[in-house]
Amino acid sequence: MSAPSETDLVDLTNLIRQWSKALGFADLGICDLQLSHHKAAFTDWLAAGYHGSMSFLERNGELRFDPALLHPNTLRVISVRMDYLPHQARFAADLDDSQQAYISRYAVGRDYHKVMRKRLKQLGDKIEAYCQQHFSTPSATRPFVDSAPVLERPLAEKAGLGWVGKHSLLLNAEAGSWFFLGELMINLPLPTTQQSVTNQCGDCVACMKICPTGAIVKPYVVDANRCISYLTIEHDGAIDEALRPLMGNRIYGCDDCQLICPWNRQAEPTDEADYQHRAIWQQHDLLTLFSWTEQQFLDNTAGSPIRRIGFERWQRNLAIAIGNGPATEQAIDTLKAQRINATAMVVEHIDWSLAQLQQQQLASRKTARLVRAIRTGLPRDAD
Repeated sequence: MSAPSETDLVDLTNLIRQWSKALGFADLGICDLQLSHHKAAFTDWLAAGYHGSMSFLERNGELRFDPALLHPNTLRVISVRMDYLPHQARFAADLDDSQQAYISRYAVGRDYHKVMRKRLKQLGDKIEAYCQQHFSTPSATRPFVDSAPVLERPLAEKAGLGWVGKHSLLLNAEAGSWFFLGELMINLPLPTTQQSVTNQCGDCVACMKICPTGAIVKPYVVDANRCISYLTIEHDGAIDEALRPLMGNRIYGCDDCQLICPWNRQAEPTDEADYQHRAIWQQHDLLTLFSWTEQQFLDNTAGSPIRRIGFERWQRNLAIAIGNGPATEQAIDTLKAQRINATAMVVEHIDWSLAQLQQQQLASRKTARLVRAIRTGLPRDAD
């Protein structure tokens, strides 16, 4: 056996594409490790405080711009795309019903970290087994799925999988943005698929205009402190009162900037079983979800990315959503019942929601008195 020739590496790359397709990846690209030109923008973003409380982004800066430091002897990064848009996504139905919970569509199925990491590991195993059999140079691979300081979108863009849109997500002309990204680092000089993918956002600013909280502060720059996805998932403290009414019924993530994007009209639902709607997330009303005990939360979110936020944040998010909904007696009673055993942080949000609902009730009573006064000719404040 000998070291792989250029022809051998081309043949291996073709096999890698076949294997990745069989493993459920929709697309694959290969790039080198040069990312230094992204450093200034990332540093400026951190300096502006747009990362919120995600202090981990401040650490391991050099690793982000030199993937070889994460996996010694790495020469290439294999970037993969896996589509996740479920059939019957129910976007409009869930957003329009203020008594139903809205959950980002990436989270209604199985945790993508587990799915993608397992399959990337399988892809790496196939590559290593092939190289062991055919070449004297052993192959070494390492998979990454949101598990280390990896600049996945710049790598995917560099590998030719799409372009970064104004909402900071990767866009693909055929698939929109409804997909996950993962990386497999490898110590072989595989031929790259690097190409200059034209940014096709043009003058469109639909994503910036529709963001409920104005989190896209300028093209390609997102202030996490205002982003509903960050607030409901990553942020572990109290949520700014000024932002609570803007969150509506979104209890885990937000898809608005993707929903409005013209490129997502091209996206087709995936047949991947792991990403289809779990039965537990089909038409669940806010009050039912808020009534769960911590054990019910753990049981019902097993294998789901939702479990990672923990019970306290789950209750916080639901309390806000209920406060943004109709002021029914059932809603008020449910909030009061859950308040008894809630943490101090959750109690703060429950009290805010109760105040919101009570203001709604007061406004309704005033309106009713006004209507009655008009109809009867009595003073407006008469009983």
